[in-house]
Amino acid sequence: MEERRQGLSLRREVGLLGAVSLIAGTMIGSGIFMSPQTVLLTIGSPGASLLVWACCGLLAILASCCYAELGTVIRESGGEYVYILRTSGAPVAFMLIFSSVLFVRPAGVAGIALSFAQYVVSPFYPECAPPVLVVKCVAAAAILVLAAVNCLDVRFSMALQVFFLLAKVLALALIITGGVVMLVGGHTGTFQNSFEGTNVGINSVGIAFYQGLWSYDGWNNLNYVTEELKRPEVNLPRAVVIAISLVTGLYLLVNISYLTVMTPKELISSSAVAVTWGNKVLGSWGWIMSVAAALSAFGSLNGTFFSGGRVCFVAAREGHMPDILAMAHVHRLTPSPALIFTTVVSLVVLIPGDFQSIVNFFSFTAWFFYAITLSGLIYLKIKKPHLPRPYKVPIILPILVLIAAVFLVLAPVIDQPQIEYLYVTLFIFSGVLVYIPLIHFQLCPGLLSRVTVFLQLFLEVAPAEKNL
Repeated sequence: MEERRQGLSLRREVGLLGAVSLIAGTMIGSGIFMSPQTVLLTIGSPGASLLVWACCGLLAILASCCYAELGTVIRESGGEYVYILRTSGAPVAFMLIFSSVLFVRPAGVAGIALSFAQYVVSPFYPECAPPVLVVKCVAAAAILVLAAVNCLDVRFSMALQVFFLLAKVLALALIITGGVVMLVGGHTGTFQNSFEGTNVGINSVGIAFYQGLWSYDGWNNLNYVTEELKRPEVNLPRAVVIAISLVTGLYLLVNISYLTVMTPKELISSSAVAVTWGNKVLGSWGWIMSVAAALSAFGSLNGTFFSGGRVCFVAAREGHMPDILAMAHVHRLTPSPALIFTTVVSLVVLIPGDFQSIVNFFSFTAWFFYAITLSGLIYLKIKKPHLPRPYKVPIILPILVLIAAVFLVLAPVIDQPQIEYLYVTLFIFSGVLVYIPLIHFQLCPGLLSRVTVFLQLFLEVAPAEKNL
């Protein structure tokens, strides 16, 4: 059927290479340079930590395969939001978008920006910790630069993503090569009795997975931009399998290199494990790892920014956010209002930003909604088996990932209950209190109409249609 468009729509600019770069480039961020010591500390032994990293990669691959089927059945941008909207209904989808757009996504952007800034300014403060104000100013500058890039041109944003992916892979390849040389040289002490001292408690396993999965975050990024993907029925499943397999292999080899070069105690006590590795292996050239970590975080920030703006855009198009956020620039065809909104909220979150709190909040909330999304896939398989499915997975796959998601949500709460998880849950469900009066009953339908018209003229944007 020939595609007809009467209005604006986002261009299909993302090919297979861009898709792989978007997934892998977002996944390989600051996590692999910061999380290994936390995973090892929590799980207690080198062997178990490697097992956690492998299981995190396997879980990401299985979940992304399930998402690939959803993306070819529901060929719309928006990821979990649009899948939950089509399977579980508007109230549940609004709860997701309420918590995601107002905090979780911007907090993720702020957290990665803080990591980038920390690596950038650290060389200038060799004897002490960099001032918090300086770090946050550099983080804010990075957010603003990427906001401008993503508003101006999709192709340039994708080109940046490919460039930073290559830089990250080269940096990780350097770490892997150094580890192989040391391993061949007989540095195998860490791997003797490697499972001794493993912590097998529910909370320990859950928190270790939280930290590991933070490094894998971004595995679902391509589903947020389905309408901008060329041949999604082919490129979506191919891209997720290629990208996540690549990242999983790199993460395992990098962790083996860390454990070869450093003892478990040295690794746990390190505040930036890649920098410590660089100082031990590269000597005076150890600063290269600081540069590599900064580039890695910047590329991850670009990918997070690219997809996060699309979620806001799709939610506005469905009537769950102000209309202005569902518009695209009339010439550049980028969702600039949604990107600007995401930028503003990210800068607000950056002011009191705390990296560790971001990880815990994000992981708990993300896997809560992943579980709902996977339930929707199971529902579609059972109730609507005749829907066109260019790509499909066995039903056992979403069931297994759903069980894992439920475990990840409940594990930290059951073993060691903390009041913060109650606050998070209340925040998620508070979205219903906003949905009922403003969305369902539309109590203030004309409240933003004048502002919308002004911003539409000022930003040179117009409503964008779905690109199916």
